[in-house]
Amino acid sequence: MDVPSITSERLELVSMSTEFMRACVEGNLAHAADLIGATLPASWPGAAVRTMRRRLRQLAADPTEQPWLLRAMLTRTSPTTLVGRVGFHAPPDARGAVEVGYAVEPEYRRQGFASEAVEALLDWAAREHGISWFVASVGPNNLPSLALVKRVGFIRTGTRWDDEDGEELVFELHR
Repeated sequence: MDVPSITSERLELVSMSTEFMRACVEGNLAHAADLIGATLPASWPGAAVRTMRRRLRQLAADPTEQPWLLRAMLTRTSPTTLVGRVGFHAPPDARGAVEVGYAVEPEYRRQGFASEAVEALLDWAAREHGISWFVASVGPNNLPSLALVKRVGFIRTGTRWDDEDGEELVFELHR
């Protein structure tokens, strides 16, 4: 499925194709870099493998979910470099809400890439799909993500238990 990129000042958010994700999961990083047209950081794919496996299962069940799922954060400067990932966990739910997830590779943290990517993704969902309800779940000790959701305007609405990540604080944003 051809999914248009989302651009921000410094980033291009490129949908991760199933072929790209499979190459990453299988450790064929040279092929993955060629597919996405970017240099992959030394830490890649790291923890992204778990997320890519989950998204591959989702896409196998319903390929039309691709525009909502995982995107690579690519720098718009040369050389084009993958600095992280961002996306929604799924298309809008019955309430019309989407949950955002993101991660920046260790060597690119504390440069504002996550905030920029999240803002661009939320703007895209609002502009292109009329979405106005956003959710984010953050571990209680993840201080950078807690600061990000606050900066973007999310309000804490509760807690939940995630079988993989443990306790998470739930935040919502209505735009």
